[in-house]
Amino acid sequence: MRAVIFDIDGTLLDSVDLHAQAWVEAFAHFGVETDPALVRRQIGKGGDELMPVFLSAERVEREGEAIEAWRSDLFKRDYLDRVKPFPGVRALFERIRAADLQIALASSGKRDEVEHYQEILGIADLVDMATSSDDAERSKPHPDIFQAALKKLAPLDAGSMIVVGDTPYDAEAAGKAGLSTIGLLCGGFPEADLSAAGCVAIYRDPQALLDGFDRSLLKTG
Repeated sequence: MRAVIFDIDGTLLDSVDLHAQAWVEAFAHFGVETDPALVRRQIGKGGDELMPVFLSAERVEREGEAIEAWRSDLFKRDYLDRVKPFPGVRALFERIRAADLQIALASSGKRDEVEHYQEILGIADLVDMATSSDDAERSKPHPDIFQAALKKLAPLDAGSMIVVGDTPYDAEAAGKAGLSTIGLLCGGFPEADLSAAGCVAIYRDPQALLDGFDRSLLKTG
């Protein structure tokens, strides 16, 4: 193992419920009533993949950019300061770097959000590179974001890297890029869903992965 690629929302940050609330509010602002539980199950996708679950293709084409921009502004204004790191994130990153592994971030969020999240997490000095929705034509569960990470981590190949994520969309996208995934339960997805999507190991949260580091694929893979 030479590198670890992390998702951010729900994996490193306790933000899934907040993103879901922002989407529900954004849809309502544009006259679309949604089931909050159903919206929450879509978090982990980018807006390009999430909106078609609730809107017709014609409406996504007509109003998708406006809805996404409104949601993004709302999240930054009303929700961002409520986002908190899960326990153990910086210590886990320090342990990974001590093992001489590179660290990458691969998020469906916008580039400015990913940069801000690194500051919230206190890990900017430990991250080698990051990709975001700005680096990909399509968001998860498409592989574009992970393929962009692979290019930035070259000449390392997919077999020398592993993904850490919290959603089936992370595992599906990673698998399409030839990457294996460690799943974390802290984002709220059931263990069965993560296993079905192809996660090769599952932990409670970053702290649990740190506690089991020496027996994990990060050390033994």
